Amino acid sequence: MSAIFRKGAVKSDAASSGSTTGKAGELTQIEDVDAESPSVWQEKHEYYSRYPNRWARIRDVIREPAAEAIGCMILILFGNGVDCQVVLSGNIGVASSQKGQYLSISFLWAVGAALGVWASAGISGGHCNPVITVALALFRGFPWKKVPGYIIGQIVGAFIGALLTYANYFHAIDIYEGGKGIRTTPGTASLFSTYALDYMPAAACFFDEFLGTFILVLIVFAVTDKRNGPPPPGMLPLVIFLLVLGLGAAFGMQTGYAINPARDLGPRIMTAIVGYGSAPFNYRSQYWLWCIVCAPFAGGLVGAFFYDALIFVGEESPLNRPNRAAREHHAKPVSSARPNPIAGVSPDTPRAHEPHEIV
Repeated sequence: MSAIFRKGAVKSDAASSGSTTGKAGELTQIEDVDAESPSVWQEKHEYYSRYPNRWARIRDVIREPAAEAIGCMILILFGNGVDCQVVLSGNIGVASSQKGQYLSISFLWAVGAALGVWASAGISGGHCNPVITVALALFRGFPWKKVPGYIIGQIVGAFIGALLTYANYFHAIDIYEGGKGIRTTPGTASLFSTYALDYMPAAACFFDEFLGTFILVLIVFAVTDKRNGPPPPGMLPLVIFLLVLGLGAAFGMQTGYAINPARDLGPRIMTAIVGYGSAPFNYRSQYWLWCIVCAPFAGGLVGAFFYDALIFVGEESPLNRPNRAAREHHAKPVSSARPNPIAGVSPDTPRAHEPHEIV
C-alpha cells in the first residue's frame, strides 16, 4: 500500500504533493502513504471515520447512558405530566372540569414507557429501569462495567423529566396547594414520586412493589427470549405498552406501582430540591429505600430467576452453565437452538440437532 488513487483529473502541484494529473477517467494519485505504517494509517482513518471532531469522541463514551437518560426522561414527562393534569384539574381554580380519570394515568404511563424504550432501544437496549439492567447483568451476560453508567443515566433522566414537568405545572400546584410556595408531602409530592395509601402496612407495601416488578421482569424476559415467542422486530415497545398498562390498571392503586427505582428516585430528589424539603425521604421511615428500591430489585430478580429456572435454555443464564460431567465432555447448553416463530412451531417443522444429554 503505497498510494491511494481515484478517477478523474486533479489539478495539483506535482513538486509539492507528488501527485500526478491525468485526463478525465484516468487513475490519479491523490495521497502518498509510503511514509505511513499500516497501524498509523489505520489509526488516522479510523479517527476520521468514527471521530470527526472532539465531541464525537466524547459522545462515543456517553452515548449509551445518555440514551437511557433520554428514555427515562420521556417516561417521566408523560407519566408525571398526566398525574399533574388529572389531579390538579380537579381543583376548580385550576380548570373548569377535570381533565382525565385513573385510566388516563395508566394509559399515559404506558405510552411514556413504550416511547422511552423506543427512543433508546437501538442505542442502549432500552432498559429504562435499574432492575432490568441488573437482571440482565446477572442472567444474560450484560457487562457489569456498564451497569453504573446505565443506572446513573436512568436516575438523571428521570430527574430531568420531573423537573421539566414541575416547571410546566408549578403555577397550578400553587393554586392546588392554596398558596404560592406551599408544598405538602404526600400531597402534591405524590404527583412526581410514589406514596402508599394510609391503610397499607409496611409488609403489604413491600409485597405490592415486589409483585409488580416480578411480573414486569418475567414478561420482559419472556418476550426477549428468541426461543419463546418474541414480537416482530421493532414491536417490543408495543409489548411494553401493554405490560405497563396492565400493571397500572391492575396493581397501581395501593403504592402507585413504581416498579422502577429510577422512576421514583429521580423525581423524589427533584421534589426535595424545589421546596418539599426532606419530607419525601423521611416519609414512613425511609419508605423510598425499603419499598421503592429494595422491593423492586427483590421482585425483579426473583422473576428473572423464576423464568430461567423453568423456561430459559440459553447458555447466557448461570442456571444453564454446564456441570462437571458436561464440561468433561465439552458439552454446552443449546445456544443456537431453533427459534420458534411467534405462533409456535408445527409438529412437521424440523428441529435443529441437539447434543446428547450428559447424565
